[in-house]
Amino acid sequence: METGSARRPGAVLGFGLVLMLVTGTLVAGCGESGSTGASTTATTASASASATPPQDLCTRIVGHWSREVLDQNTYGDYQSMGLSNGQYEILRDVVDAARAEKKRRGAAAADELIDRRVREGCAELYRTGAPTAGPWQ
Repeated sequence: METGSARRPGAVLGFGLVLMLVTGTLVAGCGESGSTGASTTATTASASASATPPQDLCTRIVGHWSREVLDQNTYGDYQSMGLSNGQYEILRDVVDAARAEKKRRGAAAADELIDRRVREGCAELYRTGAPTAGPWQ
């Protein structure tokens, strides 16, 4: 008694060829038209050159979290915020000052203070293009 049907070698070979053609087409479709390894490397290098400077990134992220912390009236873990130790120190100083400013002059004044102090703090932290001291700065 037979339990299976006989396989045809041509069908298996044909299926393998079709699979190779489909895979080759998909892989070829991933690159740019007429691209070579050299142009892909050049494209990657130019994209890296236009990356956001660390000072600007610091200003954005610390400014964002400063407003969040000010509104929530609590501090979180700097690592869960994606901040370095130096950035977190800026945040704490800025939020303390912004809370006092908010009581004195209102939310708009606190928001302006956050913008100014975060920009200054991040400029100082990244004045040489990299954090100034220690592995977590």
